[in-house]
Amino acid sequence: MSNALAEAYSTAIRGMANNAPRALVRRALIEAEDLDPTLDASEDRMREYVAAAATNDPLRRALHLNIARWDNAPDEGNPWTNETPANSEARRAVIIAALGLSELTAKEFAQHFPITSQSGPTVIASPWDPWYSNELRRDRAFYWTHYENYLREDRGWGEGSIHDLDRATNHVVERLIDPARPKAGQTKGLVVGYVQSGKTANFTGVIAKAIDAGYRLIIVMTGTTNMLREQTQRRLDMELVGRENVLRGADESDETARQRVDYLDDEDWAKGKFVSHGVRPSEVGRPDIHRMTTRDFDYRKLQQGLPALEFERRDRTKPLWHPENLYTSDARLIIVKKNSSVLNNMVKDLKTTGDRLADIPTLIIDDESDQASVNTTDPKTWTAENKKRTAINRHISNLLGMLPRAQYVGYTATPFANVFVDPHDAEDIFPKDYLIALERPSGYMGASDFHDMDSSIPEGEKTFANSAEKAHLRIADDDRDQDAEEERQLQNALDSFVLAGAIKLFRQASDLEKYSRPFRHHTMLVHETMRKDGHRSRADAIRDKWRTGGYLTGSALGRLQTLYTEDFAAVTDALKFGDPMPGSFDELAPHISRAARQIAPNGDPVLVVNSEKDIEQEALDFDKRPVWRILVGGNKLARGFTVEGLTVTYYSRNAGHAEALMQMGRWFGFRPGYRDLVRLFITARVRNALEAACWDEEDFRAELRQYAAMVDGRPTVTPEDVQPLVSRHGLRPTALNKMRNAELVERRTLSKEPSSGYPALKNQTLLDANIDACIPLLRAASESVEFPTAGRPFDALTGLVTHQQMVEVLTNLTWKEPKHFAADLAWIATLPDDVVREWQIVMPQQKSRARVDIRGVGKYSIHGRMVDPSGHIRGNADSLHRTACDLRVASIEHTGFALLYPVIDKTRTEEEIGDDGFPQGVVMAFSLRLPRAAAPKDRNPLVYRVKNRAMPKYAIVDND
Repeated sequence: MSNALAEAYSTAIRGMANNAPRALVRRALIEAEDLDPTLDASEDRMREYVAAAATNDPLRRALHLNIARWDNAPDEGNPWTNETPANSEARRAVIIAALGLSELTAKEFAQHFPITSQSGPTVIASPWDPWYSNELRRDRAFYWTHYENYLREDRGWGEGSIHDLDRATNHVVERLIDPARPKAGQTKGLVVGYVQSGKTANFTGVIAKAIDAGYRLIIVMTGTTNMLREQTQRRLDMELVGRENVLRGADESDETARQRVDYLDDEDWAKGKFVSHGVRPSEVGRPDIHRMTTRDFDYRKLQQGLPALEFERRDRTKPLWHPENLYTSDARLIIVKKNSSVLNNMVKDLKTTGDRLADIPTLIIDDESDQASVNTTDPKTWTAENKKRTAINRHISNLLGMLPRAQYVGYTATPFANVFVDPHDAEDIFPKDYLIALERPSGYMGASDFHDMDSSIPEGEKTFANSAEKAHLRIADDDRDQDAEEERQLQNALDSFVLAGAIKLFRQASDLEKYSRPFRHHTMLVHETMRKDGHRSRADAIRDKWRTGGYLTGSALGRLQTLYTEDFAAVTDALKFGDPMPGSFDELAPHISRAARQIAPNGDPVLVVNSEKDIEQEALDFDKRPVWRILVGGNKLARGFTVEGLTVTYYSRNAGHAEALMQMGRWFGFRPGYRDLVRLFITARVRNALEAACWDEEDFRAELRQYAAMVDGRPTVTPEDVQPLVSRHGLRPTALNKMRNAELVERRTLSKEPSSGYPALKNQTLLDANIDACIPLLRAASESVEFPTAGRPFDALTGLVTHQQMVEVLTNLTWKEPKHFAADLAWIATLPDDVVREWQIVMPQQKSRARVDIRGVGKYSIHGRMVDPSGHIRGNADSLHRTACDLRVASIEHTGFALLYPVIDKTRTEEEIGDDGFPQGVVMAFSLRLPRAAAPKDRNPLVYRVKNRAMPKYAIVDND
């Protein structure tokens, strides 16, 4: 009976997919009448069923997915929302009323299907012509539906995560050109994710929806290594292309099929893990996908001319893009690495194909688009007739020139290089049409899970529970002999790897179904140099330590017990992720030798991963077999390649710039069932450089979020407006004698956090001047209070100043660069008193730290912050304090809030800076929150002045 009830309601809810919510119970009763006239399908029975059902129950999943979609639906085009804000209680009330459900059911749904706190991707876009309607998505969905089901059934994704992916991929696909549009057109966009955060899942979803919509040539450009290309090929074949398209009618039991079907020896293929469409798609009126590349073979010049690249047309008198041909033709999929000869072969074949290239709706996915794709030639060597290009950039430019219906989508986690591409170059890859910054996905371990990004907790008070660094980072001691410390760190890393493996085996034994998949691989990454001789010597050193480590003889048990008690057990207990741990070390001990044998089944725990050909060892292949190994390598293990099961990293290598450093961060990613076991062994220098790079990224994302507002359904800021903003983050787009034609004169955003824009710590004169400028604020903050927050309040000194006083203080401040805060101040100074009457100064105080005298005005807590490699302090506010001020500014009209922090290098103490009123190395850092009344009436957050009115604002002009 319960199955019939679930079926009735599931059918009813599916009938509303991609439409407005409607009376649910009435529709379910109609379905139930057909299934079983005696069935009690009342709302009460449905509510009881949902309360008792498992999370993966089909009805629960269908309800969750559709309610999440309605929660997040935009006002535009959805009059049923009554203009209620997305993902709000008001929106949920509208949904419940439209479904005709009671308050009791609403409470049950709220418990099981909570309103998401995610606001969706940040979208900066130029105007576009809407075409990707709900009806089109629903009517043409095939590959997306199968991919969605694969993520749910085989990858174990929850409905919330699937909904987030659906929403994010819609943002991309809707900004492509309608593939059936008579007029050709191109778009260029950039999707910015986090390192190892699921960008491949996003572009797989985009490809699925694009093929469903009518795109027929799909070109995926991966990084520059075969390993990454093969990994991408297999994943797309497994999750999107599917068994039927791989086999193409071949009988896999036939011996001859083995010569052309590349997955018959794949464990996941044998276990039925590759997606199956149930039928050849073309047999049910959907496009087959023809693979032009395979797992083992990159693109090669087609041997027998080009029929494989020629598209079927039912009516040869009409172009391919015509609906009569488009929806009856198959798709071609090409997955290539960024190699000049490979891309050259592909370009040549396309040029000689029998189809008119101008008629082919094409989607180009450029994974790791900031690697090799960007033109890095010196602009000084360009001429008007000949703009020199690097090899890969030239091939991409040729593709875009040949294929006027091509849509280019770049994917990266480090977007600065793409943003600096010349927008005036129509043949280059500047994302002129959209820039989409993806949300941080649920379950992802990123920068804030490894770094105490904005914590004010003193070093001496940090614990495994309140400090991400203390829980996961193991930093080399600079005071010890360097060689001895390296040896100690390496030994601890090996011990941690073995111990973490033993804990995984213990957890697997306690719940095989839950932990077998995430623990199939268990890896340690040693990443020190790009040099192959360095890889060999380090691998030999690890083998020596392994042989003398005592993991199989039992002599390591004492050492491992101390590590378990003082580190792993304590961290797991503090983090409370809920994964089981042994009651004692004795209970874990039997798993240690098992882990050691899995790591080194033949006595060698190491795999060297580089381009060297003469190393006799098994190949690194996460697809064909479980990998429990220590991986030693360089660039082949960076840049997009997913190191499965990565738990321990030993990293002492210095990267030359922020993008390279972030891309080396293979330890970022998803760690289901073993987040508490992840350890990163690094030097303090690398830790500081990583944190600085993370701050650059977070600041950039936060700034983009402030510019993403839409007015009347159209954007207020376009991607070309983003370029002049990036220089705030320490990056220079052009030579010193060049500049953008546009000068930013006002930045009209309601939150201001200058971060690392303050003078360098070595410039004590400027630091003193800024302290003197802030004395009016220090004098005002004389009242000691417990400042309220959504949770635990914090101690603060607070007081009020007038708007004019605040403007005077801001005017007197000095910055590392004169223009750093100029556009912000220019706008704040124009705000009249009836918009901002006063400012509340909030100076958070710490109970446990000594306070320092500043200019005799009073004694104040000094907050430790990180110093970036250029010697500038990161003066970011604590997230708890920011959130508290955000709540207050939203409830008080015409009052701004200013968080004020005297900050120092977090490695120093109060005693070192002095208590005579003239502290050394103190930066006066602040974070401003303006009242809502200050929001510009035209909702345009940026105001530019153009130097040369005859040229676009993004052009490069001489800096006279």
